[in-house]
Amino acid sequence: MAASAFVSYIGAFNVRFRDQLVNQLWIPDLTERKIPMTEGLQPLNLLCDSATIAGWNTEGLPTDSVSIQNGAIITNCTRWPLMIDPQLQGIKWIKKRHTRLVETVVAQDEDGKPTETRSELKEMKVIQQTQDKYINFLELAMSNGEAIMIENLGESIDAVLEPVMSRAVIKRGRAVVIKLGDKEVEYDDNFKLYLQTKLSNPHYKPEVAAQTTLLNFMITMDGLEEQLLTLVVNKERPDLGAQKAKLIEDQNGFNIKLKKLEDDLLYSLSNSQGDILEDIELIDGLEQTKITSTDIKEKQDQGKITEKEIAVAMEFYRPVAIRGALLYFIIDQLWTLSHMYRFSMANFVIMFKKGMDNADRDEEGKIIEKPEAEGGGVPVLSPAELKLRVELLSDTSCYTVFQYISQGLFEKHKLIFATQLCFRVLARRNELDQRMFDFLIRGPKNFSVPNPLAEWLDNPAWAGLQALKEITEPTNFDPLAEEIVASAKRFRDWYELERPEDQGLPGDWKKLAEFPKLLIMRCLRPDRMGESLSMFVKKEMGDKYVTSLPFSLARSFADSLPETPIFFILSPGVDPVKDTEELGKGYGIKYEAGNLGLVSLGQGQEPVAEKVVENAFKNGWWGFLQNIHLTPRWTSSWLEKRCDNLSGAHQDFRLFLSAEAATLPINILQVCIKLTNEPPEGLKPNLLKAMIPFTDEFFEGCSKPGELRSVCFMICFFHSIILERKKFGPQGWNRVYPFNMGDLTSCGAVALNYLEQNTKIPWDDLRYIFGEIMYGGHVTDNFDRRLVTAYLESYLNQELLDGFQVYPGFSTPSNTLNRKQTMEYVSETMPQESPIAYGMHPNAEIGYRFAQAEAMFQSIVELQPRSGGGGGGSSIQERAKTALDDIMDRLPDQFVLSEITERVEERTPYVNVFLQEIERMIFLMGEMRRSLKEMDLGLKGDLQITDSMETLMKALADNKVPGKWEAMAYPSKRGLSSWLGNLLDRQKQLDTWTGELGLPKVTWLGGLFSPQSFLTAVMQTTARDKQWALDRTMNTTEMTRFQEPSNVTSINKEGAYVSGLIMEGARWDEKTQSIEDSRPKELFAKMPIILIKAVNADKVETSMYGCPVYKTQDRGPTWVFTANIKTKHKEGKWIMAGVAMLMDVVL
Repeated sequence: MAASAFVSYIGAFNVRFRDQLVNQLWIPDLTERKIPMTEGLQPLNLLCDSATIAGWNTEGLPTDSVSIQNGAIITNCTRWPLMIDPQLQGIKWIKKRHTRLVETVVAQDEDGKPTETRSELKEMKVIQQTQDKYINFLELAMSNGEAIMIENLGESIDAVLEPVMSRAVIKRGRAVVIKLGDKEVEYDDNFKLYLQTKLSNPHYKPEVAAQTTLLNFMITMDGLEEQLLTLVVNKERPDLGAQKAKLIEDQNGFNIKLKKLEDDLLYSLSNSQGDILEDIELIDGLEQTKITSTDIKEKQDQGKITEKEIAVAMEFYRPVAIRGALLYFIIDQLWTLSHMYRFSMANFVIMFKKGMDNADRDEEGKIIEKPEAEGGGVPVLSPAELKLRVELLSDTSCYTVFQYISQGLFEKHKLIFATQLCFRVLARRNELDQRMFDFLIRGPKNFSVPNPLAEWLDNPAWAGLQALKEITEPTNFDPLAEEIVASAKRFRDWYELERPEDQGLPGDWKKLAEFPKLLIMRCLRPDRMGESLSMFVKKEMGDKYVTSLPFSLARSFADSLPETPIFFILSPGVDPVKDTEELGKGYGIKYEAGNLGLVSLGQGQEPVAEKVVENAFKNGWWGFLQNIHLTPRWTSSWLEKRCDNLSGAHQDFRLFLSAEAATLPINILQVCIKLTNEPPEGLKPNLLKAMIPFTDEFFEGCSKPGELRSVCFMICFFHSIILERKKFGPQGWNRVYPFNMGDLTSCGAVALNYLEQNTKIPWDDLRYIFGEIMYGGHVTDNFDRRLVTAYLESYLNQELLDGFQVYPGFSTPSNTLNRKQTMEYVSETMPQESPIAYGMHPNAEIGYRFAQAEAMFQSIVELQPRSGGGGGGSSIQERAKTALDDIMDRLPDQFVLSEITERVEERTPYVNVFLQEIERMIFLMGEMRRSLKEMDLGLKGDLQITDSMETLMKALADNKVPGKWEAMAYPSKRGLSSWLGNLLDRQKQLDTWTGELGLPKVTWLGGLFSPQSFLTAVMQTTARDKQWALDRTMNTTEMTRFQEPSNVTSINKEGAYVSGLIMEGARWDEKTQSIEDSRPKELFAKMPIILIKAVNADKVETSMYGCPVYKTQDRGPTWVFTANIKTKHKEGKWIMAGVAMLMDVVL
């Protein structure tokens, strides 16, 4: 019973779940039910014996326990095996298992008897669903009773395979057939079908799982560690490697021979007739069997002794394998950051070997001659020398792979990769406390304690300190918050440093180890976490892990092979074709010579691309296929298949591919060497790059060269500003736009033409063409378009010709300088970049760095193993159940809409708004209750877990708002716990309204599902009262002196009071009653109670700042309305500063 359940159900699980099912559930259950069974029996022992396992290992099956269990399941299951095999371990074994030697007759005599034969290896046929006429190969295999493999399956299986999958055989007399498509195919009982997918976490339909036996062949940490250890020993101690390989081969042979002897003996005994004591041949056979068996057992015993000696010698090299295995499993999870980050095990092993080889090279890459032992062979190292050698191997192999992977990562993900590696290495050494680590990456907060230092310490920082108090071991943080209050001045001085990570903490806290310091920095200065983590990794792992190497196609090309394409992940403003052409010149490869094929993919270009690849494949040329993401169907069929089969190519053949980050076939991404080459970051590098196209000849060709130099310099500066402004996120741009060098050069050409055609510079025309057409053509958001206009009005005006200060510390260069002199002026005089250069407040950099740090930690959370949490290791199910119970306890009773409607006396616009809000709240909470109850039944085992329940469970476990709830709710950036509190506050506002059934004194505008409806109700009410046309009525805003809703004693008859708005980028000054610059480190400023009232469109004041109001910090599509705010400065100042009001802020 246990063995049958083992074969039927256990294959899809990992080693931990397999052990739990067998040893903690099934075996105890059988024992409890008093079902007779051999004590200590394991299902695997019933399915195979040591001789069988030895045979599998000889065929190439890995020796780890999971692989052996998979081998037992495959050889005993009656359903077709479907292997989840991203590392191709299972498929290699199956191919070798079904490869056999076939005798082919070469010549015959006159009687037809063979006189000469030739032995050939016949390999198992391997097909893919994407290849043409693959069904024909399947038909042939079924008819001939052969084994066949369908590899690289996706999550959907061709419907035509349904009869084969379900073994829907039909008897036609003596023949057995299967209907395949529109014809019947004869079915041989010896036919075997194997299915394989490279997907690491596929989701198959229930019927597929029922028709097949799912097998998890994904490599385990222990299995990979053993494989890498073998590689290390084969390099460092080839004598040990050869000895171990010979020993394994001998031991497997001994097991097989013993099994054969036992089978022969049993056969002889069962077929003996008469008195066996008189059967001399049988007795001789028994004696010979005994002698042979004794000899084998002696050799096995000696082999075990030798095996232990070899194992002890190999153990010295295990740290290298441990580091390699750790690194691979981090790499294997990088796809959670971007779909493009897919890397194959084969390429990893190649680079791991190269890293070990690098241990024998000096800094210039030259091979270091190693001394030989006396009599030749490998010299024996002393324990100290061996330790240093192992450390060197660990370092070079790890860094070589790290560098290989990093060249294909975006810059924002490189530090995440290095940090994750550092933390995993520390965890493996037991030098990382899991609870402290969880605090670092998740940043919990406790807002229950009032902040006594609100004058200089923001509330989220204080809330973080309160959460940190709960950690008392191995570092006791409990007294930290009280000590900060007691020594407020010293801590404030440290807190307000520009780079606090470079200075020690005040008091005794400066004695803390490096890792605990990160937790304090996480609470107090999260905006500096990027630099803090970089310093931590540098101290633990070395400078090279946080220092990005410059892009070098030549260096990457050295790692390429004919069967390994080079894949460029495209970034705006970077052209990999030029780099490839430059590299090709050194190898005699040129487009003009016909041996470099360039194809830009698009409609109708597929046949051209195929021809380029095939010609290059045969002749040793280079082929470059650009923008393969534009032809997804062709890329996932012909190109994917071709990249899988590039063996046999000319040794000089190279294939280059390029695409934007998109959902491309995993097989293509895995086999390629991936490269990223992002444009330079920073205002100065972008400005210098922007000036390159404008040569001195260009300026001298104009009759007004000085004016043209001034205009072009300012266009270049403008171009650099709008490119780099995107780093400030939504405060920089509401949406991301693909501004490029073509926009810049076109503006330069337009400026030249307009200066030639006009005696005076037409500033208005230039600003319009640049802002509305050249650059404005990309811009789709009205507030972003307003920003472009504000910059151009500030930069392009008559003052430019005389020179002016662009921003504090930097003025325009003289228009008499040539290009070289101008670039030198920029390099020497341009100050260190700050938000002031963009017209923004210095706080913008804090906000940008804070958002960057939060995104980084969110990515690190995504990279963590999904099976458990920290500390004690609660599972996803346990965390989800805890969250589920908490939410169900806190959800209030539902509104009864019919009862509320009955009490309404007049359906005013305001009443309609609140009734709609209640209706949406009923729908949302109804769905929450339904889905939570359904999931609770699933966790109890009363219902089958569906995809939607699994998605909900993962969201609850990760403290994220489930997608279905989010779609029915409102835009929000909050985590689940904070979101739930916010939802209950919204419900409370509606509950309060149901008692009044009228316009509240103050309405929390951000607490509505649709604040736009409320604003419309303000206009409708006023238009009805004053009998205005609704289309000629507009809302306007007035800042009141009320700071809190409790200060308001009555409703306003002219409009409605609203609360809850927060300003980003500036603040409202109570004294001057106008908008002013933010206070240092105050990213968000609370607004007073605002009066919204409707006026006739003709009476709207225009001399105010039109401040956009958004629902969340994402801005863009969450826009609600534009508020008019008094200002003593020009409107352009606040536009460039990115000033807006937000209805909900998450810190």
